[in-house]
Amino acid sequence: MARKDKHVSETPATQLLRRAGVDFTEHPYDYVDHGGTAESARQLGLPEHAVVKTLVMQDDRAQPLIVLMHGDRQVSTKNLAREIGVKSVEPCTPEVAQRHSGYLVGGTSPFGTKKVMRVFVEATVLELPRIFINGGRRGFLVGLDPAVLVAVLAAQAVRCALAP
Repeated sequence: MARKDKHVSETPATQLLRRAGVDFTEHPYDYVDHGGTAESARQLGLPEHAVVKTLVMQDDRAQPLIVLMHGDRQVSTKNLAREIGVKSVEPCTPEVAQRHSGYLVGGTSPFGTKKVMRVFVEATVLELPRIFINGGRRGFLVGLDPAVLVAVLAAQAVRCALAP
């Protein structure tokens, strides 16, 4: 069960993780607008490479998808499109991302999204011993084994990180 350092109320993400029997830790921090993974990593004393961002994107047919990427890396949409067999991929606008995920931008978790979307994860994320990913609220990460991404979300590994 989750370790409680500071109580964070349940989110659709934590509810889904608990139902799936996933062991995770809770990591609240003070949300800073546009602070991104660098800010959460700094506050929590974590390597930014292990903080995974959840990006809502869409393909050329406007089908939404989620990309999970290291906090200190960017997505090559060209490489991603090639890997998943579509013409192009682009980020959704914040409004469209929120409509698909049900989460506010800055608090988007891949778990418990409003709409079921295909999930793609940068392959090297799966090699980490532990990751920290949004728990469904701004200022809240959950720590878990990256294998959970495949087991619970059926995430497909892709190689789409731009070189640092």
